[in-house]
Amino acid sequence: MTKLNDSITLPNGAVISNRIAKSAMSENLSTKNHEPSQTLINAYAKWAKSGAGLLVTGNVMIDQKALGEPWNVVVEDRQHLEKLKAWAASVKDTNTHLWVQINHPGRQAMDQINSVLKAPSAIPLKSKGRKKATTKIPEALTEEEIQDIIKRFGITAAVLKEAGFTGVQIHGAHGYLVSQFLSPYANVREDQWGGNLENRARFVVEVYREMRKQVGPDFPIGIKLNSADFQKGGFSEEESMQVIQILSKEGIDLIEISGGTYEAPAMMKGNRKSTREREAYFIEYIEKARKITDTPLMLTGGFRTVSVMQDAVASNELDIIGLGRPFTLFPNIGNEIINESRSDFKAKMNTTGVKGIDGLMNIIWYEAQIKRLGLGKNPSLKLSAWSVFFTYFFGIMKFKFTKK
Repeated sequence: MTKLNDSITLPNGAVISNRIAKSAMSENLSTKNHEPSQTLINAYAKWAKSGAGLLVTGNVMIDQKALGEPWNVVVEDRQHLEKLKAWAASVKDTNTHLWVQINHPGRQAMDQINSVLKAPSAIPLKSKGRKKATTKIPEALTEEEIQDIIKRFGITAAVLKEAGFTGVQIHGAHGYLVSQFLSPYANVREDQWGGNLENRARFVVEVYREMRKQVGPDFPIGIKLNSADFQKGGFSEEESMQVIQILSKEGIDLIEISGGTYEAPAMMKGNRKSTREREAYFIEYIEKARKITDTPLMLTGGFRTVSVMQDAVASNELDIIGLGRPFTLFPNIGNEIINESRSDFKAKMNTTGVKGIDGLMNIIWYEAQIKRLGLGKNPSLKLSAWSVFFTYFFGIMKFKFTKK
C-alpha cells in the first residue's frame, strides 16, 4: 500500500522523495525588472524545510509584454541568471525538488499593465455580470507569433535548467494560453491550430517538444491540465482524457490535474457534493484518468485532511497530493503530514464583505501570506482583507508608474 512518505520515480528517472507537493500559486513578488526578489527566494527557502518532496513555483512568464500580474517573474533569456541560481539554490541540502511553472497568460493577461493582449482568437475574457472582464479585446495570434511563443517556452525551460532548478511545469490549466488553445470556446481558429481536438492540442504538443529538445531527455517536464473548463462549449472532460493520452505518449513526466478557468473558477471551490469529493475536488476525474495512463498523476484542489490524502494515494488513484493555499498558512506542512502531528489544515481567509473585491481574495490574500513568509514573519489568519486589497491596488499603481 502506497504511503505519503513513499518516494516515486518519474518516467525520466528523477526521484521525488515523498507524495506531498506544493502546487503553483501566484506570488507576485518579482523586482521591478521581473527577476526573483530576495523575499521570494526566502519564502522558498522556508518551504524547502517543509518536508515536501516537490515545490512548484508560481507562474513564471516567458514574455515581459504578456504579464498575468504586475510583479511576475519573467525569464526570456539569461539576463537574470544569477538571481535565478539563488532561487534554485533555496532548496540546497534538502530532498526537495524545485520546479518552475512556465506560463503565457494569453487573453487572461491583466489589461491595466499590458498594452496588447494576444490569444488564439479575438474573444474577450468574460466576467459574471459583465460582457467582458478586460477592457481590451485580444488580438488573434499570427502563425509567426505562435512559433515565437513555442520557442520562448523552450528557451525559458533551458535557462531554468542552467540555473539549477530540477524540473519545469507547463501551465496548461485555468484559462491561460495553453488552456485557451485547447478550448473550443476560446479557440475558434480555422487553421492548423484550431477546429478539431488534434489541431487544438497541437500547440501544447509543440510546446512540450520544443522544451524537451532544449532541456534533453533527463530533465523533468510536467504539465498542469484542466479536467474540464466547466464552461458551456469549453474544453470537456472527454477531450481532457484524450490530451492526457497524447501527452503520455509524448513522454511527459508528471500530469497535475486541476479544473476551471477564472471565468468559471472550479479550482477555487470545487464541483462535487460528497465529503470526499468536496475535499478532493477532481477525484472522480482522476479515477478515470488512472485507467488510461501510467504517467504519474498529481491531484490539486481542496485537500485539507491527512486521512483523505492517505486514502487517495493508498488507492493508487493518484501518485502525488498537490496542496496550494495550506502551504501559505502551514509552512511546515509536509513534515506535519508525514509525522501525523496535525490531522487537518483547514483555515478560512478574511474577507471584506464586498463581493467584487472578495473574488480577488482567493489569490491576493494568500500572496500576502507568502510575502510574510519571505520577510521572516509567521502567517496571520487575522490579516486584514482591506489592507491586502489596498496594498495590491497600490502595487498596480506603483508598477504602472515605474514603467512610464
